[in-house]
Amino acid sequence: MKIFLINGPNLNYLGKRQTNIYGYNTLQDIEKFLIKKAKRFNVNLECYQSNHEGYIIDIVHRAYYINCNSIIINAGAYSHTSIPILDALTLFNGLIIEVHISNIYNREVFRHTSFISKRANAIISGLGVYGYISALNYLIKS
Repeated sequence: MKIFLINGPNLNYLGKRQTNIYGYNTLQDIEKFLIKKAKRFNVNLECYQSNHEGYIIDIVHRAYYINCNSIIINAGAYSHTSIPILDALTLFNGLIIEVHISNIYNREVFRHTSFISKRANAIISGLGVYGYISALNYLIKS
């Protein structure tokens, strides 16, 4: 089983940026934990992060091309703006879990709509970094 973890803009500053919302764990902390957990279940987890929309689309295309099983995606602010990322995800045949560290429905109104949700099989919002763990647990059990 192969899973791609894709993180969008500014998530490379987790642990430093708005810690009152996103907490103190860094993206590297999250990735290390998830990779270690995935290995225990013979799952290959590849982690990607980019502040560039086109690169995120290229990673989704790669997931399609190599027949990746699933995607966990936190597209960050692109969740609320990117039809091109939605279009790329629509091409992908596997399961997609959308993750948001904060509760997007308890924030600014513009964050209440996610284009990514239109393709996601499940959405996890507001569990902090545990949202990533929940997504991985679900995909391992599927």
